[in-house]
Amino acid sequence: MSEPSPENLSEKLFAPRPTSKETSSLVKIAHVRSGRVNNALDGESKAGWYRVLRRPQWIWQGVDPIQLEAVLARIASSTAQRTDENLLDTVIGYKPGNWSYEWSQLGAIYQKQARLLLNDGEKLKASELLLKASTHYSIAAYPYIKGDQLADQAELQANQSYREAIELRPHDMRTINVKYEGKTFEAFIHLPRTDKLLPTVIVSGGLDTLQCDLWRLYEDYLGPAGYAMVTLDMPSVGHCDRWNLTEDTSRLHQALLQQIRDVPWVDHHKVAMLGIRMGGNAAIRLGFMEPTRLKTCISLGGAINSVLTQPKLIEQIPRMFLDVLASRMGKNGQSEASIISHLPAWSLKHQGILGRRRIDMPMLGISLKNDPVCPEMDNQLIALSSYGGKALTLPEKPLHDGYHRSMTEVVKWLDEKLA
Repeated sequence: MSEPSPENLSEKLFAPRPTSKETSSLVKIAHVRSGRVNNALDGESKAGWYRVLRRPQWIWQGVDPIQLEAVLARIASSTAQRTDENLLDTVIGYKPGNWSYEWSQLGAIYQKQARLLLNDGEKLKASELLLKASTHYSIAAYPYIKGDQLADQAELQANQSYREAIELRPHDMRTINVKYEGKTFEAFIHLPRTDKLLPTVIVSGGLDTLQCDLWRLYEDYLGPAGYAMVTLDMPSVGHCDRWNLTEDTSRLHQALLQQIRDVPWVDHHKVAMLGIRMGGNAAIRLGFMEPTRLKTCISLGGAINSVLTQPKLIEQIPRMFLDVLASRMGKNGQSEASIISHLPAWSLKHQGILGRRRIDMPMLGISLKNDPVCPEMDNQLIALSSYGGKALTLPEKPLHDGYHRSMTEVVKWLDEKLA
């Protein structure tokens, strides 16, 4: 989506709208029940909350833990009307206690502080605060369900702050406009240097992740290791929201990969893909679709097979994630059974991609121990389906360190395969 001028954007976007529909009321899945999760990649289901609270990830992204708890406390203590009085984060309207309101207020504070620093010529410090603003606005939009007006407005602010932040930093970020089915989506390329062709990693998160949420992967891991990072949203999310999610999860990634050969800073002989959660499904699928254009593919906690086909694992899916799935597929108002009946079609084993043949490309399946979305057998399936493949299971605790341990292993693998 196009970005408006930042001038007075908050005032224009977040003017009081008492009729704005509240997030949990949008999808309306019939006969829904809710499972529970508690892991480093997804967060934690808490009694009395609609959203899965992603404390480890948000703190890893730079959210102050004290501020995080203060926001949740303000939401919990609100006496305003809720869609469901049993769910704390369902306050109706853009007002104190509403999820988007509380997180956007913090985003606006960081945005204002950044502008003051920028006026004083403190570009790098201003960029840090703008990245914080982007993170807080992104959380305000979470979980990015279609038709959520307040979330759409927060997402615009997240992307605007992100662009401003990147422009102030001592490295380059460019946009890649990719054409697919007569429409265009935008991918971001982050470049630690522009005086040589760089090995490049395409990165996608899950169905509840925006491109701007992936910054830390570049800042802390891929950039320092000398890799360019190209990010794109999954189908139905962010800049790719004009396409519904289908079993062909990698089709937009494939279009990007085919066009990336025209990007001047990329070493087209050294391209990898890294995907997280459903992005992991897209990454492994892309490896089988484009084995000559990729050197390796990595799934980090990918939704590959088990969680899409096994009833015991499907039962653990929280209501929020079911709403996200329905929204991504464009199937609002259907029953839970109808939504779940579509999941096996996304299984890479059911599609005949994994388990029937071996691809001549090393692939890495990595997850944390006891991961309900990506059990060890799924990683083994990835490894056995590729020559030189590897399955890696890391300790699940401490929860807050999950991303760091995983990304350290990812960089080691990339250093071996893209050398």
